[in-house]
Amino acid sequence: MTPADLSRTVLHAVRRAVDEDALHAPVPARVRVERTRPGGSGDYACAVALQLAGPARLPALEVARILRDRVAADPGVGRVEITGPGFLSFTLAAPAEGDRAVLAAVREQGLAYGHGDALRDDNLQFHHAREVRAAVTAHAVRRLVIAQGARVRISCEEAPDPEWARLGVTVDAGGTPPAPLTGIRPVPAGAGAGELLERLGPDAARWGLLRAAGHDRAALGPELLVQGEANPLFLVRYAHARARALTRAAALLGFTSAPAPCGGSPTGPAATTAYDAAARPLLDLIADHPGVLLAGARHRAPDRVARQLEAVAHAFFDFHDSCPPLPAGDEKPSAAHRARLALAEAAGTVLAGGLSLLGIRAPEHL
Repeated sequence: MTPADLSRTVLHAVRRAVDEDALHAPVPARVRVERTRPGGSGDYACAVALQLAGPARLPALEVARILRDRVAADPGVGRVEITGPGFLSFTLAAPAEGDRAVLAAVREQGLAYGHGDALRDDNLQFHHAREVRAAVTAHAVRRLVIAQGARVRISCEEAPDPEWARLGVTVDAGGTPPAPLTGIRPVPAGAGAGELLERLGPDAARWGLLRAAGHDRAALGPELLVQGEANPLFLVRYAHARARALTRAAALLGFTSAPAPCGGSPTGPAATTAYDAAARPLLDLIADHPGVLLAGARHRAPDRVARQLEAVAHAFFDFHDSCPPLPAGDEKPSAAHRARLALAEAAGTVLAGGLSLLGIRAPEHL
C-alpha cells in the first residue's frame, strides 16, 4: 500500500462512517497522511479525527475510534492505533506486501507513476514576466499540475523571447488576459536564454533554473556541466542510465525482473533476502514519489521534484553497491536478483518520469 493508497483508504472510511450515520460531518476533499516522526508509533499518522471532531460535535478520540474500526478492515493495513489526542497511527501489512504494491504500481504506470487527478477541478492561468527563469518555472509547473489533472494556460507580460523555444518553453498568450491569475515570479536568473543555452545547453540550463527554490538565486555556473557525482544533474541522469544498463545486462544473462512463470513475485517471500537496510530508503522514496509530485504541483515548486530525484539517485547507488542486482562470477540468477532488479528498474522509471516533468532528457546511455 502506497501513501496515496492509504490516504484514499482513510477517506473512504470517513465516507462510510458518514453514510452509515456513525459520523455527522462533511467529508473532506482529501485526507493527508504523513510518515510517523521519530519516536512515534507505526508507519504513517493522520490527524483527520482532530479535523472532524468540531463539525461532528464529538471528542477527537471518539471520531478516531469510529474511523479506526473501518480502516483496520482494509487488507493493506496491519494495525491501527489511536495516539495522543486523537491521531490515527497506521502500521501497514507485511513489508513485502507493501513493497510489492509500490513496485507493481511503478511497473504498471511507467513514467506516469505519481500522476493523478487531485487537481482535476482546477482551471488555472499562470502569468509571468518576460524573464527566462520565470518562463521555465511556469512551464515546469504547468507540466506538474497537468499531471495532477488540472487545466492550465500560461501568459507572459510581454512578447515571449524567441530563444525560449530552444528551452522547450511555450506561452499561450501575451499581455494580461482577463482571468484570475497566478503569478510565477522566482528570483530572476540574471542571464538571458541565449547566453544560458550557449554556456550550458538546454538540459543543464533548465536544471539550474529549476533546482533552487523560487525565492533563492539559481546556480548557473560551469559546475552544471561537470561529469561527476558532485553535480546533482549528472548524478540523477547517471543513476537512470545505470538502472537501464542493469536491465540490458540482465537480459544478456537470461533473466528479468518479471514474476517467475510459476506465479512467484520478484518481491515475494522467496526474495526477502534481497532487501536489507540499504534498500529501505530507496523503497520509501519511491513510495513517497506521488506525494512529492502532488506537493510540487500544489505549491508551484518544481524544486521539490528536483530534490526528490537527487534523493532517489543517492539511495539508488547506496542500494546498488550493497545489494548488487546482477550475479557475479559463476553465480546463477536467483529470486533475490530479480527482486533487486525490480527495485533498480523502479528507481530508473521514477528518475525518468521526474526528469520528464522538469522538461529534461533522461539518456539511456551516459
